[in-house]
Amino acid sequence: MSTGSALPTRSSVSTHILDTSVGRPAVDVAVYLAARSGRDAPWQPLDGSATDADGRCKDLPALPEGTTHVRLDFAVEPYFEKKQADAQQDAPANRDSGAFFPEVTVTFAVTPGEHYHVPLLLNPFGYSVYRGS
Repeated sequence: MSTGSALPTRSSVSTHILDTSVGRPAVDVAVYLAARSGRDAPWQPLDGSATDADGRCKDLPALPEGTTHVRLDFAVEPYFEKKQADAQQDAPANRDSGAFFPEVTVTFAVTPGEHYHVPLLLNPFGYSVYRGS
C-alpha cells in the first residue's frame, strides 16, 4: 500500500524586478500573466499584479492544468515615466529620455509541477531575465 502523495501537476510562477540603474527594487510595475497549453494553442490571459516595495509580485495566479508555456508582460514605461518626473522635480536639468523598451515580454516553457521564478533586471536602455530559484 502506497502512502505517498501524488505529484503536483500545476506549475507556478513568481517574479521580481530590480532597477539596476539605481540598485533598488522597481516598485508599482504592472505585471500580466498569460498561459497556453501547446505551442500552437492561443494565449489565455490570466490575472495581473503589481510589484510591491520589494519589487515582487506575490499574488500571481496559479497556472491552469496543462500549461506548457507562460508569458509575463511587464509594463515598465509608466514606472520610468514616474521615475523621470521625480528626477526632474529634484533636478530640472536632468532630462533623461525615459525607457527605450516600454514593455518587456518574457515567454518560457514550463513542466507540470515545477515552480518558476523569473527575475527581471531592468534599466532604461536594457533588461535581462533568468530562471531564478
